[in-house]
Amino acid sequence: MRRTLLALALSLSLVATAYAGDDIDKVNGSVNVSSGQHAGNVSTVNGAVNIASGATVEKASTVNGSIELDDRATANKVSTVNGGITLGAGVKVSGVVEATNGAIELGKGAEVLGGATNVNGTISLDKSHVAGGIETVNGDITVGADSRVEGGILVDKPSGWHSNSNRRPHIVIGPHAVVQGTLEFRREVELYVSDSAQIGAVKGATPQKFSGANP
Repeated sequence: MRRTLLALALSLSLVATAYAGDDIDKVNGSVNVSSGQHAGNVSTVNGAVNIASGATVEKASTVNGSIELDDRATANKVSTVNGGITLGAGVKVSGVVEATNGAIELGKGAEVLGGATNVNGTISLDKSHVAGGIETVNGDITVGADSRVEGGILVDKPSGWHSNSNRRPHIVIGPHAVVQGTLEFRREVELYVSDSAQIGAVKGATPQKFSGANP
């Protein structure tokens, strides 16, 4: 019994919950913001961050962990190192979404008013909106059907140890998607553009047209 209580206490100590207006800064544990709650800057190291549906935070960040904003949650900025970011349906982020080594996924109706950037990992939009452009180095990008991007797309040239990557990122602009601004590629990529999509000028790649849902 004593061992069970000790394990329970340890488990509870590794999970922090933010309440109205509070900042929370944690090491070696997860952070949760409850549904409908308002919190300030929420961060952790070696742990995940979960912002429940309808909750609001100023900033959500972690090192060595993932971040998930459930449906209709809101934030000013979201960033992680060595972890993915998932934005649920209807999520609003007024600033940037950054994942150094991790995927970024936007659900239906999600909106990022800043940019969406990473170095490694996929970036995917599902009927969603990014107003500040998309940037990556080694990641694939899917601007899914009926999604919209302003500020263009940049796939930068690898540097340092990233320069050893010979794989060509796959960039897909889906049916009825819109990308405003320049699509600039500073390395070789495979660029697929739906015949019903609208895109800006392309630098550094030749678009391959496709019809149907996927190339």
